[in-house]
Amino acid sequence: MASMAQAQQKPEQLIRDSIDQLMGQIEGRKDYFAEHPDELEALVDKNLEQIADFRYIGASVMGRYFRNATPEQRSRFVDTFRQTLIDTYARGLVTFDYRELRVLEGTGGRYEDQASVDMEVVADDGQVYPVSYTLRQDDGQWKVVNVIVNGINLGLTFRNQFDQAMRNNNRDYDKVISEWAPEVATEELEKGAADSSGQGTAQ
Repeated sequence: MASMAQAQQKPEQLIRDSIDQLMGQIEGRKDYFAEHPDELEALVDKNLEQIADFRYIGASVMGRYFRNATPEQRSRFVDTFRQTLIDTYARGLVTFDYRELRVLEGTGGRYEDQASVDMEVVADDGQVYPVSYTLRQDDGQWKVVNVIVNGINLGLTFRNQFDQAMRNNNRDYDKVISEWAPEVATEELEKGAADSSGQGTAQ
């Protein structure tokens, strides 16, 4: 039933429901979750599981290296990368001071199975940070496959970091996956991209 309901949802409604559900659980409890990060990560994990296509994202981040990775390495990287996203998202929820999250209307992508949903994060000081979700329809369900925060394309950023790690470690898949710990600081996201050249969706 949940899958059927999700299939009938428009992309922007999927994002809006996800945001409302998560915010409803942490509203007024930021201090508590700051002291109990494991509980917040569990909430974020459950929330993202409903809307994110982790396998697609993981393959996109591995980029050209995905083809030569073993099935076990691919699976292990997806699990590792998923935890990275959860940690980053959870940390941002308790460290960034915002007063409102506004989900805007969605727009179609280049293909029928693609869509984009824009959101605005309004900080306590009134500064507005744009967020853009890229979604892909698979088996009738819309799933998030990339996010651009204040002009910084996270999918592309993580792909470049993976590529650099592979170069630095002589293409040792197991070592790169085991040591994978990319980070995009909140300060970096607040500052935003220096230009718009890197805003293309990582596919």
